[in-house]
Amino acid sequence: MAAKIGRTLADSQPWWPDPVTPPKGAPNILVVLFDDVGFSDFGCYGSPIRTPTIDALAGQGLRYTGFHTTAMCSTTRAALLTGRNHHSVGMGCLANFDSGYPGYRGKIAREAGTLPEMLKAHGYRSYMVGKWHATPLTETGPTGPFDGWPLGRGFDRYYGFMDAETDQYAPELVRDNTPIDPPDGGFEAGYHLTADLVDQTIRYIADHTADAPDTPWLAWLAFGACHAPHQAPAELIKSYDAVFAHGWDVEREQRLARQKAMGIVPADTVLPPRNDGVKAWAEHSPDEQRLFVRLQSAYAAMLDHADQHLARLVAFLDQANLREDTLILVLSDNGASQEGGPLGMINAMGPYNMKPEPLAEKIARIDDIGGPDTHSNFPWGWAMASNTPLRRYKQNTHGGGIRDPLVISWPKRLPARGELRTQFAHASDFVPTVLDLLGLEPPAHVWGVPQMALEGESFAASLTDAAAPARTRAQYFEMFGHRGLWKDGWKAVAFHPPGKSFDDDVWELYHLDADVSETNDLAQREPERLKALVEAWWAEAEAAKVLPLDDRFGPRFADNAQRYHGPRKRFVFHRGMGHLPSDVAPDVRSRSYRIEADLTIPPDGAQGVILAHGDATCGYSLFLREGRLHHVINVGGAKVAVSSEAVIPPGPHKLGVAVAQGAERTFTLLVDGQPAGQVATKLGFTTFVSWSGLDIGRDRGSPVADYAAPFSFTGKLRQVVVTMDPEQDLDGEALGEAEMGRQ
Repeated sequence: MAAKIGRTLADSQPWWPDPVTPPKGAPNILVVLFDDVGFSDFGCYGSPIRTPTIDALAGQGLRYTGFHTTAMCSTTRAALLTGRNHHSVGMGCLANFDSGYPGYRGKIAREAGTLPEMLKAHGYRSYMVGKWHATPLTETGPTGPFDGWPLGRGFDRYYGFMDAETDQYAPELVRDNTPIDPPDGGFEAGYHLTADLVDQTIRYIADHTADAPDTPWLAWLAFGACHAPHQAPAELIKSYDAVFAHGWDVEREQRLARQKAMGIVPADTVLPPRNDGVKAWAEHSPDEQRLFVRLQSAYAAMLDHADQHLARLVAFLDQANLREDTLILVLSDNGASQEGGPLGMINAMGPYNMKPEPLAEKIARIDDIGGPDTHSNFPWGWAMASNTPLRRYKQNTHGGGIRDPLVISWPKRLPARGELRTQFAHASDFVPTVLDLLGLEPPAHVWGVPQMALEGESFAASLTDAAAPARTRAQYFEMFGHRGLWKDGWKAVAFHPPGKSFDDDVWELYHLDADVSETNDLAQREPERLKALVEAWWAEAEAAKVLPLDDRFGPRFADNAQRYHGPRKRFVFHRGMGHLPSDVAPDVRSRSYRIEADLTIPPDGAQGVILAHGDATCGYSLFLREGRLHHVINVGGAKVAVSSEAVIPPGPHKLGVAVAQGAERTFTLLVDGQPAGQVATKLGFTTFVSWSGLDIGRDRGSPVADYAAPFSFTGKLRQVVVTMDPEQDLDGEALGEAEMGRQ
């Protein structure tokens, strides 16, 4: 029908389209997605870490013990959002790079609509808060393109960070499509990103309730916890030292005992041997043990802290009378991370750039762990304990990488109270399950684009029926060449050593329904079954765009940087420019370059930052202070500074620094083109600066040098030009090798 248009109102008839009506009984949906939290880390899954909010939600609903993810963050997010396999939608690996193959674009295909896009047509409003990491990082700059950002993929509002991680005290924040500064005060004022994300989630829901109380909403809260850097209040961190003083071997045994008592795992579950490269706790020195306990305490405190703030959100839902009809899901995106290495790190940006952290240096900084100038991560032994009783870690396709907690609560519609569900389920099953609960079919088109079929299966029946059948379709896994396939309760899995021939990989076979911890390899006993599963893996892999197999990690980062920056040698930054993420900023790793600023110093002098890139853990800064020009390079907290020999007089100037890359890195300050001070050092950026980006005229967050942020420039800054050595390309191969060395 349409309006009748006459010459006057008397012979015209108005018409209004019917409003979109949500499905009858449509609930609100709250997804709480943790990062790098292991299978056993919630209290209700066997951990001593205090998670009373999550435990209470589990007591009011369900815990799944067979929920699986994809072994990495971007990939699980793609599967959760779309209901398809991550390779199928173009997110075969991290959003950090585009490998040039259909399954590895680092961006979710338009043919794979997201849940908020699907629900929009049925009256839902959708709000995204926290970590996104589903857009190529080279598309997170001020020009986008924004079609892969949260608002471009169906969310109505967004507040969070776009990258894999961020500093919890000085985060790289975006509101909707615009980078913004973190709230004033930062660490000193008690700021922490976790609290901020919960505040913003409450605000979005409160705003929604004020404006459209009868319209259902989807709120997607993706914490930075517990991805590195592990940062939390100091007293909370120290409160866990006594909890973990017994070490990771005892911790695994205690967790497994609790899991058996809870029914999380069968009573006959066997604890597998320690993962490769993990020593017995008793083999470490007292100093190492003290350090490792504190690193684990920081991780635990970060999770505890997040649970405390999640409690505020749940309390708000109760206060607003929304809790009963809100479907809440709490989960992790993959298993605990191996990225801390065998000995852990206080400031990972040092080791990532080939600057080691000697034990004595770590011990001297033990009380800094979890603070604003640290980028800490725990050692393998504690990651292994987090994943109890599963083998290996994030990035791997054994259970430790892909089997994760999932808590579901919906008081109005789910009668379960504290029950367990053992059915196999996968991240790609989430969207089909939600659509099933709402009685909706997946759309044939989204924004006019024909849609690929959903690849996950609904597990909605299991929400009310503990005996509901498990998934019927096989589910493959692949990450960095590690492979696996689940089918009918059996699992074939291959660990792939990077750089080795895929033909030499050894496939293992487990009856997963009877062997949760993958300790009884049946490959020799049932070769025909294993052969069939491996053949099925290849068929699934081909159909889902997994091929070609690619086991590179660091080289993909380097190749992507080289391809993105390409022949560009000159970057011009004008006054008024906003913040630039690292992946679109000049790539100064292992290169010669020149920074030169066109500015004026007023008669009474000037001070402040001219250009800063990075943060207190790693970066570089060019600034004026006390009349002199200064440059600081900061690699993992080790700083090398150079200052101009003379005070710079008022008036117009070109001030800068020339950096020459050779056996050493030489930094030569420039005042109107003339050398004004020089220093040489072996410190340099081998792999990357940091996750914090670049600013001119200020240092917006965690300061690179020993000044108080933002230390804004008080003169007149017209522009800053960064020029790369025209004869020098980024050494992608060397950078790739260095990046691989940190894994």
